[in-house]
Amino acid sequence: MKKDLKVAENVKIWFGISLVLMTISLGSLLIQGLNFGIDFVGGTIVNIELHTTFENADARAIIDKYDPSADVTYAGDEQTQVVITSKENFSTEDRQAIFTAFQEKYNLETTDLLSIDTVNPSIGAEATNNAILAVIVAVGLMLLYITFRFEFVSGITAILALIHDVIVVVGVYSLFQIQVNSPFIAAILTVLGYSIMDTVVVFDRVRENRPKFGKYAYGELLDASVTQTMRRSINTSISTFLAIAALYFFGVPAIQDFALPLMVGVVIGTYSSIFNAGALWYVISVQLHKRKMKPTTKKA
Repeated sequence: MKKDLKVAENVKIWFGISLVLMTISLGSLLIQGLNFGIDFVGGTIVNIELHTTFENADARAIIDKYDPSADVTYAGDEQTQVVITSKENFSTEDRQAIFTAFQEKYNLETTDLLSIDTVNPSIGAEATNNAILAVIVAVGLMLLYITFRFEFVSGITAILALIHDVIVVVGVYSLFQIQVNSPFIAAILTVLGYSIMDTVVVFDRVRENRPKFGKYAYGELLDASVTQTMRRSINTSISTFLAIAALYFFGVPAIQDFALPLMVGVVIGTYSSIFNAGALWYVISVQLHKRKMKPTTKKA
């Protein structure tokens, strides 16, 4: 007979691992902070048609004179357009000088300067507020759904596990100084959705197995439920991880910056849904049971 994984018995280990990850993430946030991109702090986006494929190093040799930290990517069906994204608000003279340098190197016409867009910091503030609002709304709806489908304790533990996931993923952005732009919102919401999916599977199995165990056999119930769902969760996570890894290793830098946090989010989300959410449910359920069974004392 297959033995159940001892999840309830080793809650201190699961919490300890999560504490280490959260400490590293929060420490990086306090020391390095986040590398906010143009979507949040404003800047300039220059788009030029070169009529030929180009080496990133050649474009960097031109733009580094004005902003060494600017991002240089390509666009267009044939990848002949260079897109320069800088957090600097280039002056009219700098913009003209940048285009002139590309014009001389690639023998361009004036019409090849497709666009120069300025992103205002006010738009960045709006993006920040929208990102926070999106996460809050998503978490609130998840709490309502899990509470309605299972119980309030399950909802609270699922949300605490999600907060853990968000902190770790944001810590990855800080640790590797990945630019925080609009894809950051999509990455966070994707991780939340993926993690809550696995958590719902675990709690659904807990509900199904409850009649098979004693009313207060929380540990045995959790161990059996996690053991039964673990293979499914791990197999799904491996498939998802490999698909995202392919994007990371074969994609352009912009895709890599989006794929790396997702890879970490899949691993962390799977871990927290299997261990953290279940372990938190077990600890809270046991404590609530003890409080109910605690004899009340009356004053003389």
